[in-house]
Amino acid sequence: MNKKKIIAAGTAGAVALTASVVDLKLAEYVGEIKRQTLDEAYEWQKEHYDVSFFDDLKKEDYVVASYDNYELHVICCYAKNPSDKYVIISHGHTDNRYGSMKYMQIYLDAGYNCIIYDLRGHGENKKTFCTYSIRESKDLNCLIEDTYQRYGKDIYLGLHGESLGAATSVAVLKYKSRVKFVVADCGFADIENVIKGGMTEMHLPQFLYTPMAAAYRLHYGYSLKQARPVDSLGDNEVPICFIHGAKDSFILPAHSRRMYAMTKGYKELHIIPKAEHAGSVLAAPEKYKKIVEDFLNNI
Repeated sequence: MNKKKIIAAGTAGAVALTASVVDLKLAEYVGEIKRQTLDEAYEWQKEHYDVSFFDDLKKEDYVVASYDNYELHVICCYAKNPSDKYVIISHGHTDNRYGSMKYMQIYLDAGYNCIIYDLRGHGENKKTFCTYSIRESKDLNCLIEDTYQRYGKDIYLGLHGESLGAATSVAVLKYKSRVKFVVADCGFADIENVIKGGMTEMHLPQFLYTPMAAAYRLHYGYSLKQARPVDSLGDNEVPICFIHGAKDSFILPAHSRRMYAMTKGYKELHIIPKAEHAGSVLAAPEKYKKIVEDFLNNI
């Protein structure tokens, strides 16, 4: 091989290596959970609405072992009057169980005991990477089963989720979990389009998604192609109420519209004017409460 060919081969190798490093860094960025502490999340809630109700609730703290013995930190907050109605509320990406507090009063007023928990990699749980509903839905399925075992096989149990929590609450339906309803607020139908939208916001070319996804699979052992909650809805008959902020530029309202169109059985779709991502309940609290109450009464 002559000198020019050696230089060309070396240059090509350096470019390939650089591209691989970039792909891996992007994959790590996608998988990383920059999580809030419990104190940070609680303070954020206090700044945006009245959280005084939470301190007076009767609560039970416990840990649930998931399918792979990963431990999930959980709190059950009991309604004022004894009830056999329960709702598991799943928070969004980087948040923790305190991020679910803003939905609790709606359910407490309706007589539901509220179960809030830290999703995998969040809150007090052991640090790990995010799989965007793949492992998270398995965790939720285990929490559902634990709830029946802990509180009785005849309880009335539903789900409420925000963003990643909403996607997880939809994705768990593929396991035919024994739930009576789902309220899915600003969830994604598939993570690929969300990531591509984020890449555009970061001024990165979308063709980088494919090698990044390949690097993610090699690095973490999971394919982002599996992170498609919409695929859980083809034969679903669990009633679902989809809620989405009209001004959500992170997870576009089109995601909820796609999932609404796909699901069978009773379903509702509500687009909240002027609300940004995960902001519907804060932008229109009374309207949000009525949407949920009417949905619960309709099913």
